[in-house]
Amino acid sequence: MTFDEKYFDIGRLDRLSYRETCVHRLDPRAKVVATMLFLLTVISFPKYEIVALAPFFLYPVLLLTVGEIPVRFIIRKIIVVSPFAVFIGIFNPILDTRTAAVIFGVSLSAGWISFLSILLKFALTVSAALLLIATTSFSGVCHALRRLGFPALFVSQILFLYRYLFVLMEETMRIIRAREMRSFGSRGAGMKVFVRLIGILFLRTVDRAERIYYAMLSRGFQGDIPTLKRSRIVLPDLVFLSAMIAYLLIFRFFPVTEGIGRVAQELF
Repeated sequence: MTFDEKYFDIGRLDRLSYRETCVHRLDPRAKVVATMLFLLTVISFPKYEIVALAPFFLYPVLLLTVGEIPVRFIIRKIIVVSPFAVFIGIFNPILDTRTAAVIFGVSLSAGWISFLSILLKFALTVSAALLLIATTSFSGVCHALRRLGFPALFVSQILFLYRYLFVLMEETMRIIRAREMRSFGSRGAGMKVFVRLIGILFLRTVDRAERIYYAMLSRGFQGDIPTLKRSRIVLPDLVFLSAMIAYLLIFRFFPVTEGIGRVAQELF
């Protein structure tokens, strides 16, 4: 994948948010609240819990299906950031070696169970966050946070961080194209040239960020990001939130998976 393809791949989540499905039409505040409740519920499970996390994959699967989001794209994004979760839990099997379960005659240590639990929680939380942006857009999420009462400075900083990521990528793309046009073969690919390019990138990005900021001030920016699109919570949003809360409460505080396991044992 070339740098240009990587650049356009970053904004693909926002482009997916312009689709017209029932999930995309929901109020952003309802989706933000539902995602926050989902994340808190998943994180609240004990570190040795695995089976009870399985029903929570229903939520991202439904969003993928109803929202018409490409499954491979989301999985690829999860895999890209998965080394962070692997690094957090990779030492658990070494530090926690006591036997926790025996499956088909194979002893499974508590460390491996906690490591698997970390990976499952990571996959659930990251997929929920990605799907929130893919069905709402990053700016829509920020505006929803602002209308939910989050401080304007906090929301503006998050929105600017996302916006200036593209500014940085655009300047990087210009520098890379200029270097490729002025180099032949392996020339211009050494460490000394790379360090100089990083310095040029920093100066150009700062200069362009200042121009953007002055342009915003000339258009009346006062620390908050106004929006022309005003949405209000209607009946489908309330139904979605109610169903989400009931779904989380049932699978968090009731042993549904244990009951299904007992029924399966009796049948088979």
